[in-house]
Amino acid sequence: MTAAPPDALPILVDGRPLRIEDVVAVARAEARVALSRDPAFEARINRGADFVDRLIAEDGVVYGVSTGYGDSCTVAIPPSLVAELPHHLYAYHGCGLGRFLDPQETRAVLLVRLQSLAQGVSGVSLGLLRQLEALLAHDILPMIPAEGSVGASGDLTPLSYVAAVLCGEREVWHQGRVMPAAEALALHGLQPLRLRPKEGLAIMNGTAVMTALACLAWRRADYLGRLATRITAFNVLASAGNAHHFDQTLFSVKPHKGQQRVAARLRADLASDRPPRNEQRLQDRYSLRCAPHVVGVLEDALPWLRTNIEDELNSANDNPIIDAVEERVLHGGHFYGGHIAFAMDSLKNAVANLADLLDRQMALVVDARYSHGLPANLSAARGERAALNHGLKALQISASAWTAEALKLTMPASVFSRSTECHNQDKVSMGTIAARDALRIIDLTEQVVVALLVTARQGITLREAVSGELKLSPALAGMHADLAARVPLVVEDRALDVELRGLLAAVRAETWSLYADA
Repeated sequence: MTAAPPDALPILVDGRPLRIEDVVAVARAEARVALSRDPAFEARINRGADFVDRLIAEDGVVYGVSTGYGDSCTVAIPPSLVAELPHHLYAYHGCGLGRFLDPQETRAVLLVRLQSLAQGVSGVSLGLLRQLEALLAHDILPMIPAEGSVGASGDLTPLSYVAAVLCGEREVWHQGRVMPAAEALALHGLQPLRLRPKEGLAIMNGTAVMTALACLAWRRADYLGRLATRITAFNVLASAGNAHHFDQTLFSVKPHKGQQRVAARLRADLASDRPPRNEQRLQDRYSLRCAPHVVGVLEDALPWLRTNIEDELNSANDNPIIDAVEERVLHGGHFYGGHIAFAMDSLKNAVANLADLLDRQMALVVDARYSHGLPANLSAARGERAALNHGLKALQISASAWTAEALKLTMPASVFSRSTECHNQDKVSMGTIAARDALRIIDLTEQVVVALLVTARQGITLREAVSGELKLSPALAGMHADLAARVPLVVEDRALDVELRGLLAAVRAETWSLYADA
């Protein structure tokens, strides 16, 4: 994936609020970033930088500008060395490990940090904002290690890699390869920055990494909830289940709006506002009957998760805050990522429950004791070859493995605060760890989903063979036809990994349009 083309939708950064969708569009290179050229905006940014310069000239004491960092805030920096301080900050924080953020995640980080600095209360220069804009415009992506942040004082270590790249140091991903940052900047006629006082702190002392990851996690989780609903509809039909479990009157007496919305989607997929009751079986097992109650938890959580994430996205979250209007320097703790930590710990629980729900549905559909007439393991082999073939037996094992790993990761990260940095950072958010956990759970749940898409393709076809033609709603018929084109019916045993990876790519590209009710 490369940068967004010049004619792509512009996302204007001028200090006004952005939405999760804006971050996702830039991350996926579907939109480009345009930093405002409005004179009033530029004057507001420059006023903060000028105020910091004046404070230094007047020998004002400003944390991280004329003092050391963290516990070293009582150490005064000689005026002749103040200009070197930002370099030292990103230099000694260059100790990140783990995987590198991928291009989508990195673009999101750059935009989120730019949005925060564009609030105009960080005391940075317009040149710094334009250099961040240039990284996005040319897709010069810092190689950011994912591990090493406790989420307060913000994402110091991972964001040090952004600061270093702005200054022409460390490495970037550009034009399909890793190269020195200085080389990539030179390719586009860009000069390395020399950070002004406060600018190193302003770049690093914030929540951009956790917030960027949270934006991406929210979008993927929203799509997974919709897919889990569609898959449930397939499994109700494949197992000859009871559509009346999703009756409108039934759900009117329990007024969780998201849960009601999931039930309505299932009614639409099953093509009946008042579906007939299955007289052969009064109640299905919980993984089918209670699907709206499971998926509905995520559906109801998404709006308040959005609020927390977008409030953080549109905040100034470094320290200190520079109020150039009233000429005040305000020392606080806006770098603390507690809201993102709580949001991501909550999201990962709701998403892991989707994996668990679908894993249980699959276990029912592949088991001949519970699938009401379908062949064991959904094998389509017939005659003497039926004994030789094993259908989706191993796929169900893999889905359970992915589910178990997702459930294992639901332990809240935010409760594992560690006292760090000479007990200056003695209560920290762990928000970045929570966000990474959420993304890993989403990865695993997407793998469960693609196993269930194969199950849906197989199960619907076999139910038609057993019971005759099914009356599928247009939405289900269209998606099943698409799945059938992607995954041939499993008759003889074969490896499914290539097809699963193809489906995984389709899920992450949001290939199927799912529900227009919200």
